[in-house]
Amino acid sequence: EEALAAGGYGAREVVIRVNAQGSEWFEADLRMAARAAPDAVLAPKVSGPEDVEKLADAMAGAGLVADLWVMMETPLAILNARDIAARALDTPLAVLVAGTNDLALETGASLADERAAFIPWLMTLVAASRAFDLAVIDGVFNDYRDEDGFARQCRQGRKMGMDGKSLIHPSQIGPANRIFSPSKEEVDWASRIKAAFDAPGNEEAGVLSVDGRMVERLHLRMARRTLALADAFEG
Repeated sequence: EEALAAGGYGAREVVIRVNAQGSEWFEADLRMAARAAPDAVLAPKVSGPEDVEKLADAMAGAGLVADLWVMMETPLAILNARDIAARALDTPLAVLVAGTNDLALETGASLADERAAFIPWLMTLVAASRAFDLAVIDGVFNDYRDEDGFARQCRQGRKMGMDGKSLIHPSQIGPANRIFSPSKEEVDWASRIKAAFDAPGNEEAGVLSVDGRMVERLHLRMARRTLALADAFEG
């Protein structure tokens, strides 16, 4: 709480991880978070939509106005990903965070071999998040000394559609930001798509030709996401 009050975070979102529901510290954590006024709180061990509903009620009861991020780190969380994500329609839920270490522990699946065993679960989280307009954050890379391995996993996560990555060491911040930031070419293309749809007479168009390529309104949504990400990383 004192660290947050000291400020110095610039345009970055500030997120407080609270202890799990049912723990002896949970309610005190929420009261502290209400005083600190972060942008979001991160809740661990969410396994079903009822957990999200209880979290939202507890946040309201504590006077905490913030986005809700949830850790998807149990087998039930993966099986219930759609229903969990759907709670974004009536709660502050904004982000799903892959808890790969806990999933490995609870399932016995290995994180080796470029996380081959985890790809179906990670893509389930991406699909659920996109279905309900949420962000999704990839899990941690444990060996912070392995810079090449970390970069490979960041690139893998970005190709999957992840919006970012959980980090465990300051040395990972720079590489993660570089890899998950939209490239100049991606930003330029997104800007051209947005400009085309924003042009007079095109506001309601379903399909347009941009630089000789046909683009639809779904491409406009993707372009807006790209531009929002670029702005966030610049901030």
